[in-house]
Amino acid sequence: MNPQMCRVLSAIFFQAGIFSILLSIFIWWYLGSENAEEQAHAERFGIFVGLWAPTLLILSNRFDRFADKATVVPALKPEHQEE
Repeated sequence: MNPQMCRVLSAIFFQAGIFSILLSIFIWWYLGSENAEEQAHAERFGIFVGLWAPTLLILSNRFDRFADKATVVPALKPEHQEE
């Protein structure tokens, strides 16, 4: 895996982590209702979606660190570049 691909994956996972936090708040806030059963479901589902955030942010961090150590794979090099 080349460093550029790792950086792109890192950015995607970071954005997905932030989106997961926002989606969790949205689910909790807007899916809840006056009915106690629906409110409990919205809270549990919001927590479930919110639990994705740490995993996605950790993956983002790992790909960012891996990009620093990654080397360019010859088969994945752009063809317009020459050594």
